[in-house]
Amino acid sequence: MTEKKKRTVIQTPLGRMLIEAENGAVERVSFTDEELLPAKDELLQRAGKQLLQYFAGDRDTFDLPIRMKGTAFQLAAWQALREIPYGETVTYGQQAQMMGHPKACRAVGGANHQNRLLILVPCHRVVAKGGMGGFGAGIEKKLFLLELEKKNIAKYAPSGAERSENRAAFFMEQAMDEPVK
Repeated sequence: MTEKKKRTVIQTPLGRMLIEAENGAVERVSFTDEELLPAKDELLQRAGKQLLQYFAGDRDTFDLPIRMKGTAFQLAAWQALREIPYGETVTYGQQAQMMGHPKACRAVGGANHQNRLLILVPCHRVVAKGGMGGFGAGIEKKLFLLELEKKNIAKYAPSGAERSENRAAFFMEQAMDEPVK
């Protein structure tokens, strides 16, 4: 039996955000014009608290159960988003490469646009090769999120050498999973 969707609306520095959960997992985080709505559920309270900690610069990762709903390609794109470290950006082409689909830049952009878990699944960390790229919630919000992370990265990020080592290991792992042609 499925439970009824639970909702809360919190106030953030970028405006109100809707958080929806169902069956023990957060399924949606998006900007909204809805009125503030207190969380009546422990999961929604935790999600709201963690998002506010993120905005305060006190959190770089989230430990919430999430449920992503989409096509196999969308799910792969969103999983790749979760691999982008706090405070870093990749291009749509790099994300496509991470997924093993190096020519799928536009499809990656389309999948990212369908992401229903803003910030938790950080599509704001993907930029165009020659500029900022898009963001469903607006470029101003994307810029704010990128600046917030840039300002706080020293609190959370490993050293540059360690970050490069981790990134190299990630790409090597992806390359090894590719079928030999």
